[in-house]
Amino acid sequence: MNQPLRIGLVGAGMVSRHHRMAWRHITDRARVVAVADPSADNAARRAAEFGIPHTYPSAEAMLAAVELDAVDIAAPREMHAPLVRLAAEKHLPVLCQKPLAPNLREATELAAEVSDLTRLMVHENWRFRGYYRDAAAWLREGRIGNVKQAQLTLLTSGVLPGPDGLCPALERQPFMRGEKRMLVAEVLIHHLDTLRMLLGPLRVTAARLSRSSEQLVGEDGAAIQLQAGNGAGVTVFASFAAHGHPATQIDRLEILGDKGAIKLDGPQLVCSGAWPAEKTYDLAVEYQGSYNRTIAHFVQSLRDNSPFETAPQDNLETLRLVEDCYRLSGWEA
Repeated sequence: MNQPLRIGLVGAGMVSRHHRMAWRHITDRARVVAVADPSADNAARRAAEFGIPHTYPSAEAMLAAVELDAVDIAAPREMHAPLVRLAAEKHLPVLCQKPLAPNLREATELAAEVSDLTRLMVHENWRFRGYYRDAAAWLREGRIGNVKQAQLTLLTSGVLPGPDGLCPALERQPFMRGEKRMLVAEVLIHHLDTLRMLLGPLRVTAARLSRSSEQLVGEDGAAIQLQAGNGAGVTVFASFAAHGHPATQIDRLEILGDKGAIKLDGPQLVCSGAWPAEKTYDLAVEYQGSYNRTIAHFVQSLRDNSPFETAPQDNLETLRLVEDCYRLSGWEA
């Protein structure tokens, strides 16, 4: 029987807890044996919480001291590229949180640079949520025929002050305040990637970005128009400053075909038409479940030497959509 893979986790912030919970589900196949973070307190907290035997102040120190089989990068986005390069120099397979780099050009250069050194997968977990996997299966089965149009909506009041004067989204993820590229690059990147998984290749035909909250540097609203390969129109309508909506993030999606339709409304997924179906999900379970499935896929692909679903070349197509949203909107000009 194969020994469990020895994993080094880089980053001990908020998102790393979800990574670590996912690794805990597959301890027979892989185990986190070390964590590196410049914050000794954060590293110690994660180590104590999950029984990780070794902590280090940097990825360099960890890689020099511990024999590893793969590296999981859950550090801030500006550190992704140098950390991927560091692991690649050791020929260690890498799972890297999205995005690979702050922009498409840097991500393209990074992917090319490490392609012959190691195996690299992008941790793009949104598409691994159960309701999106089931919707994808229904589409593959031809339940709604040819897709004619689709709309994804994400409306939340997360950056608006609540009764306590605090903005829930910014309390949860304070770094959002200073991101020049906020809503599209940090949040909607997930949805654009998921739409690609569901509908195939997409291109952005128009985009309009806006900002309502004075507490942000970047955008908190987006209206994006895309076109699928078969000509179907696709719309993304999103805001983190939507009055009258809860602070929680709830996805709503409608895909209309010539033989039926698929509708996601929070926890409810419904297929209408000749092959009806309906499923209900626990959103909290699916949130963590998407991390579990992403990490399990990474490990299984390493063991089977099979392709990563979110390999760099696939993920670059998502980053291209993100880049086009900023370019076509003129937001950064």
